[in-house]
Amino acid sequence: MPTDNSSDTPDRPRVLQVVQRFFPELGGTETHVAEVARRLAARGDIDLTVLATDRSGRLPRQQPMDGYEIIRRRSWPRERDYYFSPGLARVIATGGWDLVHFQGVHTLVPPVGMLAANLAQVPYVLSFHSGGHSSELRSAGRSRQWKVLTPLLRRASRLIAVSRFECSHFAAATGIDTSKFTVLPNGGALPPFPADLRPVPGRIISSGRLERYKGHHRVIEALPLIRRFRPDAHLVVLGSGPYEAHLRALARDLGVADAVQWRSLPPGQRGAMAQELAQAGVMAAMSSYEAHPVAVMEAVTLGLPVVGFDIAGIGDLVEDGLVTGIPATASSEHIAQSLERALAEVENRGRRRHEPVDVVLPTWESSAEGLARIYRDVLQTDRQVHA
Repeated sequence: MPTDNSSDTPDRPRVLQVVQRFFPELGGTETHVAEVARRLAARGDIDLTVLATDRSGRLPRQQPMDGYEIIRRRSWPRERDYYFSPGLARVIATGGWDLVHFQGVHTLVPPVGMLAANLAQVPYVLSFHSGGHSSELRSAGRSRQWKVLTPLLRRASRLIAVSRFECSHFAAATGIDTSKFTVLPNGGALPPFPADLRPVPGRIISSGRLERYKGHHRVIEALPLIRRFRPDAHLVVLGSGPYEAHLRALARDLGVADAVQWRSLPPGQRGAMAQELAQAGVMAAMSSYEAHPVAVMEAVTLGLPVVGFDIAGIGDLVEDGLVTGIPATASSEHIAQSLERALAEVENRGRRRHEPVDVVLPTWESSAEGLARIYRDVLQTDRQVHA
């Protein structure tokens, strides 16, 4: 790895993307980085490297991947999501990078990395990739966390939000003018599904990692009320995570265990996701925080009705008239009525297949092109400043 602080190929800048964890670990941010990194590397005009931490201490410290290089440094503690990794600072400060891009804002990786970039006088940008948390204590401390990070965020050359909500949220939390933000949605698109797939009568789908803040329990609590009027109503919970045992117990306690199906799809199986959505009558999106709800956007594009809390990134889609919004404080009765109404509307059209709506869904190609454009603008500005 080079140790000088100047690029030998100014027309092919050396860009370092920094993320708390990466392949073979998977999650929303990790999937985003993998998708855009592969496409950025394939362009040929960017020399891209991904820097990640390794809590296990067992992964390779350097590894080639899809036209770019992965560098890993050990982080602690092993079983928590803090990702404290002093080794990141040395890679950032001595790697000869033209630009550093921090992917994510929640862990210790961004402050350690931004401090190192500042000391090395390397320009940097940051994508928030913000999310909720099932710990009330962690969630309550977010506003203080953003205030602590504000001086470092102000020094960023560009701040990247995945939705209008995320842009306005962080502008308000930090006091940084929105002119410094760029809204660049995550990619995502579903492949075609078999033409004979139709909505299954009474099927509700709730998709997302099985965490409390994702709101699957709100749908399960509403299910007995829906079944009073629709005995065929049932729920498909699509995801996996630490809250599964609690959700299963809740379904048993409410007497609807036989009406709840549990499924999990790896992130890359978009065809299987399309088939699951095609067979649902309505999607329930009861998460308390989504910066950019990719699964909801996919459902909307497919033509699947969505009922969701009018909050955070889902609120953007409610404002655009694409999602039926209900208050985040809605009772189980309110949720049940809204979902039952959506099921009835689907069945009133004669169980025809969902018809895609005329919505342009961002793709990973558009995400990668947007990042490349931001990189060019930042590097051009940096060259002018130092000319």
